[in-house]
Amino acid sequence: MKNERNDWKYYNYRNAWRFAGPPHEEQKLNDEACKNLLRMSGLMVRNTYDFDCKEETCFWNLIKDQFGGLKELTSNTRNRVTKSLECLDFQRVDFSMVQTLGYPILKATFDDYATVDRPMNQQIFEDYLRHCQCWDYEYWGVFDKNTNEFIGFCANRLWENATEYGIIGIWPQYKHNGTFPYYGLFYEMNRYYLQEKSFRYVTDGSRSITEHSNIQQFLEEKFRFRKAYCQLAVHYKWWMKIAVNSLYPFRKIITLPRVKAILNMEAMQRGEK
Repeated sequence: MKNERNDWKYYNYRNAWRFAGPPHEEQKLNDEACKNLLRMSGLMVRNTYDFDCKEETCFWNLIKDQFGGLKELTSNTRNRVTKSLECLDFQRVDFSMVQTLGYPILKATFDDYATVDRPMNQQIFEDYLRHCQCWDYEYWGVFDKNTNEFIGFCANRLWENATEYGIIGIWPQYKHNGTFPYYGLFYEMNRYYLQEKSFRYVTDGSRSITEHSNIQQFLEEKFRFRKAYCQLAVHYKWWMKIAVNSLYPFRKIITLPRVKAILNMEAMQRGEK
């Protein structure tokens, strides 16, 4: 049975709770609600609210809520999308295909990030797929038209009228062989969800606290995604709050990736990043 979309989900790797529904439905939590979550598990609760507010804040969800086809793109982006669609095929695929063929592609993709804060191994991959099966997910495959080879995939979280683009794996060599797989993939997914399905928006998620990739900047510049600003509140266990406050003055010289990510998020909450 699928979880109710308004549930809160606990992320083991981050020791944190996050809202599991669409970002426009998340509401501000009171202190007692946060304490109840932290009594169950975890070190923090990340609460975002006031979705797509008029005020420019330090936190946002990156969204696209209109689809203008090729006409809305620059000539350079348009040419790359066209080339990608000529060379590659993008289509929805079954979970079993991702489960069977996805791991080596995703491992190579994560290794290409060259950051220790984004590990990937067989166990993490299998845990992620189990997570996907608890919710409503849809999977896209990327295929080389010349060889029919499965060369990449994307897993998207579905809600009633919105979707979040999730984890993406594409063989790194395809970034450099002139087929522009990311251009074709995002164009086709945008077209499908916004034009064909008439979703309210698609999102690439919230502002990154690890800054491990430039994908959000890519989507803003190439595909006219925009920042839907919101408010951010982070609630900690009492001793975790003391630790964060103690380390915060040294955030610019701390290099441990997980600690740095938490302090980045704290800076965003304080409006200082």
